[in-house]
Amino acid sequence: MAHRYNLTVRSTDIDVIGHVNNAKYLEYMEWARFEWIWEQGFTLDELRRRAIMPVVVNININYRKELKMREEVTALTTVIKVGEKSFVIRQELYNAAEVLVADADVTMVMIDANTRQSISLPVELKETLLVELPKS
Repeated sequence: MAHRYNLTVRSTDIDVIGHVNNAKYLEYMEWARFEWIWEQGFTLDELRRRAIMPVVVNININYRKELKMREEVTALTTVIKVGEKSFVIRQELYNAAEVLVADADVTMVMIDANTRQSISLPVELKETLLVELPKS
């Protein structure tokens, strides 16, 4: 089941062309990712306690439609692949008319916060990811 995160485009998100700057789409997705992973029980405090951090190692994004100031946006986050040390999520941004405005596949790797080396996904997170993985 996709995680939903809602936001409204702000004036500071707009570039000189008059629409949302391309980097802001990534920021919207980041906000949704943080909310999603926190809802899995991996809050910043919990990540610090465990001395682990999920880091983005790859993003492939498609910009499909412009967004303008005050538009309502919904970000959907779904799991599409789970590995030993990494996972891939798909993030989609929709406008109020439910038109897809951007989508991205985001690969994340879990690292040890001290050594900065990749580590196995925590068992609880991996189990949650596998449950959310669509059945083929």
